[in-house]
Amino acid sequence: MLERFFGLEAHGTTVKREVVAGFTTFLTMAYIIVVNPNILQAAGMDYGAVFVATCLAAAIGTLIMGLFANYPIALAPGMGLNAFFAFTVVGSMGYSWQTALGAVFFSGLIFLLLSMFKVREWIINSIPLALRYGITAGIGFFLALIALKNGQVVVDHPATLVGIGNILSPQALLFGAGFVIICALYYRRITGSVMIGILLVTVAALAMGLVEFEGVASAPPSLAPTFLELDIAGAFQLSMLGVIFAFLFVDLFDTAGTLVGAAERGGLLDKNGKLPRLGKALMADSSATMAGAALGTSSTTSYIESTAGISAGGRTGLTAVVVAILFLACLFLSPIASMIPSYATAPALLFVAVLMTSGLRDIDWNDVTEAAPAVVTALAMPLTFSIANGIALGFISYALIKLIAGRASQISPSVAVIAALFILKFIFIGAD
Repeated sequence: MLERFFGLEAHGTTVKREVVAGFTTFLTMAYIIVVNPNILQAAGMDYGAVFVATCLAAAIGTLIMGLFANYPIALAPGMGLNAFFAFTVVGSMGYSWQTALGAVFFSGLIFLLLSMFKVREWIINSIPLALRYGITAGIGFFLALIALKNGQVVVDHPATLVGIGNILSPQALLFGAGFVIICALYYRRITGSVMIGILLVTVAALAMGLVEFEGVASAPPSLAPTFLELDIAGAFQLSMLGVIFAFLFVDLFDTAGTLVGAAERGGLLDKNGKLPRLGKALMADSSATMAGAALGTSSTTSYIESTAGISAGGRTGLTAVVVAILFLACLFLSPIASMIPSYATAPALLFVAVLMTSGLRDIDWNDVTEAAPAVVTALAMPLTFSIANGIALGFISYALIKLIAGRASQISPSVAVIAALFILKFIFIGAD
């Protein structure tokens, strides 16, 4: 049955290899089940409910990807967008988390429509690479700032905005140790390096009496505090357009980049270098975002960590199904998740930031009309504490610099329209 449904022989794989690949992928991304609730509780959301929503959203999205698109790609709530959700949309802009969930739902719905009507290729191909690299790096810097704050290394300062905290405190030392361990294990290609680092810091915190042991397994917490609590009407207002666009834009490019990168690693591209069943894969991703919003979590997206499972031999949706089953099994491990402190998950945020900023190397630094907008985008995100503002300033600066430099022909119609809309938003609505 598995052979017929997933086409294992045609893809040159076996059940055993797919199962091993599924476990490998899960171990590399399992950190999200503790990091995501830790971030979203800053928005006032119930930790236990978000823990359940994270596991269920990851399982549902990954199942859809495996059964519908037949790809070994796993999904879960995305890093960066969860921080934008909690610290910018709710924390800085003052919207309720219910309204923010409504915005996530709308972004997923628009993503689904773009996938159904095949507009996504035109949008993806028309956005300059420099802006894509700048956006990814900016999200990385945004995560890094949050990580250093949670690790008590960076604190607010009345004169300089930010300053260094007490780096000799137990929490800061554990944060630093966790980051060093994760990086070293990742370099040595140890599977699950991020999760290992989080757990080691937590064990050390337990030994030092900084956290209390709450058990290992129990029945899953109640999902009721977040289930179907999204505020659709609240999100359906003009001032939320920038937020919805930010969720949509980042999810769209993150997903497209992950799918193509993972498929290339596994030799899943066709002879023309294109990804077969791309529409199905994007529809799986957008459907998962909508389901996640209904459950009570930020945008669900495809994870680049899936390449770990692909490198282990995963080639079909059976790998994804295994990952989904493992996420469901984690529902019973909430006691472990609930006692992991923020300074134990902060090293994971900083490590992900390192990976995300690496794309800056691909920018053409000899062309200031390309490099400058990318830098503006990357720096504006952490310094304005908003992914949406970073995207907006990036598009505006790109269009204006190209125009005044006499290179207007390099401004695609979509970039011109988006830049104009952002200018109008700043004039009539203001910044996020």
